[in-house]
Amino acid sequence: MKRNRARKRRSITIAVVSLGILVMLALIWRRSDRGPKQDDSPPKAQGQDKDADGEGFASENPVLEGELSEGVVTETGPYEDVATDEAAANGNVQKNNASEAVTTDEAAANGNALKSNASEAATTGDEASSSQAGTINMDHDELSGEYDRQKLQQILSGMTTEEKVCQLFFVTPEQLVGVDTVTAAGSATQEAYEKYPVGGLVYFAANLQNREQTREMLEKTAAIAEERMSLPVFLGVDEEGGRVTRIASNPAFGVQEACPMEQMADEDEARQAGSTIGAYLKQLGFNMDFAPVADVLTNPENTVISDRSFGSDPDRVCRLAAAYSDGLHNSGILSTYKHFPGHGATSGDTHQGYAYTDKTYEQLKESELKPFLRAGEDGADFVMAAHIAAPAVTGSDIPCSLSEKMLTEILRDDLGYDGIVITDALNMGAIVNDYSSGQAAVRAFAAGADMLLMPADFKSAYEAMLQAVRNGEITAERLDMSVARIIRTKLRQVS
Repeated sequence: MKRNRARKRRSITIAVVSLGILVMLALIWRRSDRGPKQDDSPPKAQGQDKDADGEGFASENPVLEGELSEGVVTETGPYEDVATDEAAANGNVQKNNASEAVTTDEAAANGNALKSNASEAATTGDEASSSQAGTINMDHDELSGEYDRQKLQQILSGMTTEEKVCQLFFVTPEQLVGVDTVTAAGSATQEAYEKYPVGGLVYFAANLQNREQTREMLEKTAAIAEERMSLPVFLGVDEEGGRVTRIASNPAFGVQEACPMEQMADEDEARQAGSTIGAYLKQLGFNMDFAPVADVLTNPENTVISDRSFGSDPDRVCRLAAAYSDGLHNSGILSTYKHFPGHGATSGDTHQGYAYTDKTYEQLKESELKPFLRAGEDGADFVMAAHIAAPAVTGSDIPCSLSEKMLTEILRDDLGYDGIVITDALNMGAIVNDYSSGQAAVRAFAAGADMLLMPADFKSAYEAMLQAVRNGEITAERLDMSVARIIRTKLRQVS
């Protein structure tokens, strides 16, 4: 009896298991018979991440899900630009083929390049403008060249009026920090530069003790400026050779001294002098030199220039000044042609007071002005405007550095110079004897200068310039033009 019940249970179990197997086989057969699932949507064409006109469009989600969220570019500050290759690396801008360029505007449209609040309203380089300034036409001849125009415009449009005015000044570190002698860059420099981000700093022998000290000071200063403005700061020095040197005259530096410019035999020697000086300036951390002297020495009694000039032959001065400038450039140092319109014809010393030339414009063009006519062609990054008077040209005793006739009508318009025009030091007797620091700064800038070197009182000069912009005496467009020249040079040469 018990055996019969056991057999019955086994039979039921086998039947249930068999039935389950049959059901599973049936399900598997039905699934395989239906075939793979089909996608009803049409296939996506290659390059469909752009519209029909080839312009990029913004996706609903600018971050690619799951893959590249860590690489999204976030807002980096009002002066930093997001490079195209960075945008592409973050996966938000796709190229259709290997030769297709992706512009920064397209990257921004795809949501990968975030602009700062100051430049957010600018949809193109031509439309961007600062809160108080008019638009600069970046295609104008005065601002054309091999540099990133869009980056220039983004930097310019992101700057406050105060920052723009600060960029016009080229001062000593003592004027910036407010101490007697600066030989290091630390918290005091950082605090001062945070408030007054000047465009350039000029150093003298007292600042420069030895190689290690100078290199460390300039490296820290450059880093402070870069952090504050995302722009380099001009770090300059008077290192001509001969009797005007701040470094070669100090044995602690152990550098080769160049002979006075008057003694340089030819272009090769002038180029070698520029290269030698430029090399040790670069190693120390400088990026510009207030040299060469491009004055034609037509007054043999002139002791201010004397052997600092390449001579009395204007053609020789042109050739050797260009070669010297090339030598500096070969070492990565910016050059300065000085002292427009030519200090070699003058009587008197502008360091002490009034100095003048009685030559007419036509006479100056035959000699003293020739090197400055070629300054742009020779690649001079700066032209320094002297404080000499030229009454036969301007009709008054006004220093040329404050004369619109000299700086705008002649240097810019007639001679065609498009680089940075910087004044000679505004603490010299020819200026301070007749003008306050504020008056001199405003008048020089209104005349056509781009940068203001060493006003006697930097803070009052800065306040006067700021007030002149705010009350319309200096237009926002005029301010932007000079600041754009400064930024352009920094982007082209220093960066």
